[in-house]
Amino acid sequence: MRKGSDADRGAGSARSEDPDDDRVFKALASPVRRRMLDVLKESERTTGRLCEAFGELDRTTVLQHLRVLERAGLVVGTKVGRERRLALAPMPIRRIYRRWIAEYMDAAVDLLEDLGAE
Repeated sequence: MRKGSDADRGAGSARSEDPDDDRVFKALASPVRRRMLDVLKESERTTGRLCEAFGELDRTTVLQHLRVLERAGLVVGTKVGRERRLALAPMPIRRIYRRWIAEYMDAAVDLLEDLGAE
């Protein structure tokens, strides 16, 4: 075997080192950012309207959280005149679901089926 091959590292470890996934997990780690995604899931908002929805936070804090979401690719901002419209970008979440959740869910179901067969 070659040093550094998938067999040496474990089959899934090469995929787990995706920096995009790390940014998404970091973004989703914050309850405030998850709430922002919930708000944007309902409908797109201007930056001002998003700040209003999080009145308990100052504007700077909302914008900092928003930057993390944008870097992770979870939110897309589009300039329309003087306003900036924000929308949910669901593809990174779908990628995380397919790579992590569905894969591990299938393994757990297989394990339960194996235990039931014994």
